Amino acid sequence: MLDVRAAAVPRGKYTIKHTTRSARAIIEQIEYKVDINTLEHEPASQLGLNEIGRVQLRCSASLVLDSYARNRSTGSFILIDESTNDTVAAGMVLNAR
Repeated sequence: MLDVRAAAVPRGKYTIKHTTRSARAIIEQIEYKVDINTLEHEPASQLGLNEIGRVQLRCSASLVLDSYARNRSTGSFILIDESTNDTVAAGMVLNAR
């Protein structure tokens, strides 16, 4: 995760920027974070500076997504904290529903 000041937290309110679109987003759940030394998945209540994890997002608008492996442009995004306007995370899409 790319983090300037704040941690990415469940129920946090963010703006998602994906290609040329923006929408509001909420982190529904942080499934896990990755221990970079062992590559083990660990429980997490937030993702801080330089931490890597898997999250579920809910967006206010439909976004046209591909997996990052298929198309890097439509498979990546950034999250911006609505209150501070800081970039909180950079993400890659594994799958979309």
